[in-house]
Amino acid sequence: MIISHKHRFIYVKTRKTASTSIEIALSKYCGPEDIITPIDESGEAQRRERGYRGPQNFHIPMKYYDRFDWAALMLRGRRKQFYNHRTADFIRDHLEPGVWQDYYTFSFERNPFDKAVSFYYYKTRPPRPDFNSWIHECRESRLTNWPLYTINGHVPLDFLGKYEALDEGLARVRDEVGLPGDIELPKAKGGFRPDRSPYAELMDEAARDRIELVCAREIRLMGYAFGD
Repeated sequence: MIISHKHRFIYVKTRKTASTSIEIALSKYCGPEDIITPIDESGEAQRRERGYRGPQNFHIPMKYYDRFDWAALMLRGRRKQFYNHRTADFIRDHLEPGVWQDYYTFSFERNPFDKAVSFYYYKTRPPRPDFNSWIHECRESRLTNWPLYTINGHVPLDFLGKYEALDEGLARVRDEVGLPGDIELPKAKGGFRPDRSPYAELMDEAARDRIELVCAREIRLMGYAFGD
């Protein structure tokens, strides 16, 4: 995730939505006071190669600590921090009053059926288990992004774009925030999905039913349908 005080935007990072590539691209515009959370080493290498800012300012001020945070610090030396998939309500509640309301907040969602297949290839290695068996063992939190960008069941963002229209969505963010130039995405975390056949060919009816059940809210919100 990124919180840019320089350009007054907050990017809430979701799963399997080119989010690491977006993070890298947005780092280009960040200033010294902005909050940038760490990503994996290959992503950090891409940031360094481009001369973009890396992880910075992601430790949370101690005025936001509760007793569990203090215990973690005292017993394990673990500091409270922002990290890649922090939820919208956590981000809002750990910023100065008014920042969430005043900044441009945005994120991206993806067709849940396609997202599930992408996550399957990302998390498994050959010889892979059958997708239709794997999907029933996969935790719900891995299949849905809904808890990341909602607060109390509502979307509090200024913009929730679609992965399927990523270029248009990023152009809108650029214009709304006033970023100089296009947001140019590097390729990060790719190459895990060797079979590019339509996801509908991979899943049976029971797998489809599980995804529809777990992801019913975002399917309804974004107008997704099986076979899109």
